[in-house]
Amino acid sequence: MTKTKILLFLISIFVFQSFIVSVSSTAFAEENQNPMIAPPISQSQDEILEAKVTKILEEKQIVVMDNKEQLYQKLEMMITRGSLTGRTIAVENGDLPTTYLQRYKVGDQLVLTYSRNFQGNDVYYITDYVRRDGLLLLFLIFVGVVILIGRWYGLPSLIGMAVSFLVIFKFILPQISSGRDPITVAISGSLFMVPVTFYLSHGINKKTTIAIIGTILSLVVTGILASLFVEITRLTGFVSEEANYLQVFQPGVINIKGLLLAGIIIGGLGVFDDITVSQSAIVAELKNASRHSTFVDLYSRAMKVGHDHIASMVNTLVLVYTGAALPLLLLFINNPRPFSEVINYEIIAEEIVRTLVASIGLVLAVPITTLLAAFIFARKSEERTKLK
Repeated sequence: MTKTKILLFLISIFVFQSFIVSVSSTAFAEENQNPMIAPPISQSQDEILEAKVTKILEEKQIVVMDNKEQLYQKLEMMITRGSLTGRTIAVENGDLPTTYLQRYKVGDQLVLTYSRNFQGNDVYYITDYVRRDGLLLLFLIFVGVVILIGRWYGLPSLIGMAVSFLVIFKFILPQISSGRDPITVAISGSLFMVPVTFYLSHGINKKTTIAIIGTILSLVVTGILASLFVEITRLTGFVSEEANYLQVFQPGVINIKGLLLAGIIIGGLGVFDDITVSQSAIVAELKNASRHSTFVDLYSRAMKVGHDHIASMVNTLVLVYTGAALPLLLLFINNPRPFSEVINYEIIAEEIVRTLVASIGLVLAVPITTLLAAFIFARKSEERTKLK
């Protein structure tokens, strides 16, 4: 095993241990804040419980408003998490008019909201499914596939992903939540994430270092473009419900427009990784294949491949953003308003700015990284020639 691999392995183990300790500490803190055995809940306080459906006590169609029929279920459930753990309760589902109603079956794990009404009676509402088991299974499959196929390179990549989560959840989000400038925080977090994750995933070598520099330069350009066009298009960042909730719960604390810009910057990180590393590696391989290649030769040949990267990655980026905004786009597909009016809505304009700014940054990352790699590798060749 080479010294580089040994170093990467040690770094991976250290980061992985830090990740486990951090997650464990967070879980321990949450358990202390929401213990399984808690004092009785006041009338004005709600508690989130988890329960398992043990029996369908009743199931039928009932008539609700406007003579419409809907499903009604009376479920026997056993509380599996919360202050009432172990208690068996009966919960009604579908007794009130609703536009979307789930049919539950025995064995379903559900989330309940528990409170007491003004008479002191217990009230339970089904709010969601418990999805942790399915998410854990999917994550384990993902880890298994990465390690099975990626082998030695798979583990450092997973550690790099853990580092990204650590930086986001332990630094970026807490700093933004405390009122710090989202753009400054996002850039600071990115400057830490990029070198660590790149070196873990691709090794400590010259081509990775070039890719890191190319990525940082591309992120700077993307940040400038995002800031410029968010101002030009007069975006406020308040089109999402989440942004409005933040303003209600923390009025004046978080810069919502800055949060929009920070999201564009962080969203571009994953895309830049692929394109900058690929272009740097292409130049390195071209140089290995032809030791006497000049700067112009390396740049022109690598850019021929870069053109294909640009075409495929821009298309990928557009499809990714379109897929994420598909429910939104469906709302406007049959809109009687003219296209020129619809595209002017902030909720649509924000997605357009996000997509185009990221795409421009991606396109510019190709010549920036290729230019840098060609210059460094060509200069290295010239230095060797002079020494001879």
